[in-house]
Amino acid sequence: MVTKLEMLLLRAPAFGDVRHGLEELRHEIVTQGVPSNSDGMSELRIYIWLIFLNAPAIRTEVYLDLVRQGASPAYTKIRNDTFRTLATDPLFRRRVTENSLSRVLNAVAWKLHDANEARVNGWMSPPTLSVVGDESPERSFHSRKSVTGTMSTTTGASEAGDGDKDVTVGYVQGMNVLAAPFLYAARSETQAFVAFERLITRECPGYVRGSMDGVHKGLALVNRILEIVDNKLYVYLMSKGLPAEIYGFASVLTMCACTPPLPEVLQLWDFLLACGPHLNLLCIVAQLVLIRDPILASPSPNQILRSLPPLQSQKIKSLAISFASKIPEDLYQQVIDHAK
Repeated sequence: MVTKLEMLLLRAPAFGDVRHGLEELRHEIVTQGVPSNSDGMSELRIYIWLIFLNAPAIRTEVYLDLVRQGASPAYTKIRNDTFRTLATDPLFRRRVTENSLSRVLNAVAWKLHDANEARVNGWMSPPTLSVVGDESPERSFHSRKSVTGTMSTTTGASEAGDGDKDVTVGYVQGMNVLAAPFLYAARSETQAFVAFERLITRECPGYVRGSMDGVHKGLALVNRILEIVDNKLYVYLMSKGLPAEIYGFASVLTMCACTPPLPEVLQLWDFLLACGPHLNLLCIVAQLVLIRDPILASPSPNQILRSLPPLQSQKIKSLAISFASKIPEDLYQQVIDHAK
């Protein structure tokens, strides 16, 4: 029996009806989720992610050419990180090898290195693996309506077409964890490579610039969001010297992929990639609100925040959606823009 989600993926929308088709798909993801087994595996997930990332397929040979270039300038950093990636997660370790993670990260590092070389030397910048100058659907909850109703799908120009916007990115520690869900969900390294490259160059380049300015902006915004949606919890944490900068760096950088279990991470990412990775900030606040009682009861809440409890994607998603309507428009726009 063909599910509604499969019908939405298989249906070819009429010309000019792409936005409506994306809205229907988004609505289905937010309200029903992506069907998967107990290990979080789904044959549909990677294709859904690629659609929302607006990441067209590439020939496998393009990826292999980057792999054949050998060790990138970032290779030593990569190898220092890969063996630690989700090291305690048996599901990830069973499906994804360290070598495959190293290859994808090294290929992306070469891609970023080559693009940066072209910019620095004034050459015509080689296109990203995504279509340069294309348009991507807006997923930022501008309308603030319930996600079970109509959502805004205003199309905005991709950052790659801005010309004067600096999108220079490179390998930074933490990218290994950010790449991990793609490799787990993908059916090939090439798919994982395309999706990951698109995420870091178009959706959150500010997270992986050398200064990680997008992450630092995100942490400051987590504080402000928490102050609005749960002032008592915010005041208590601040009184204990615990702003988000102390406990939230990894959660912002990895879009919560650092917090197990992996099947829950994948379900949360279905929501984030459908509606906008910037909503991760609201999801981090939601995690805090879910454990507000033990935090408020603890004289040393840093012990609790040092290792957040297992993700509960459905509860986190519901809270994050409810927070969106409480945030002032100017602050919400900063949330949307913080990772660029």
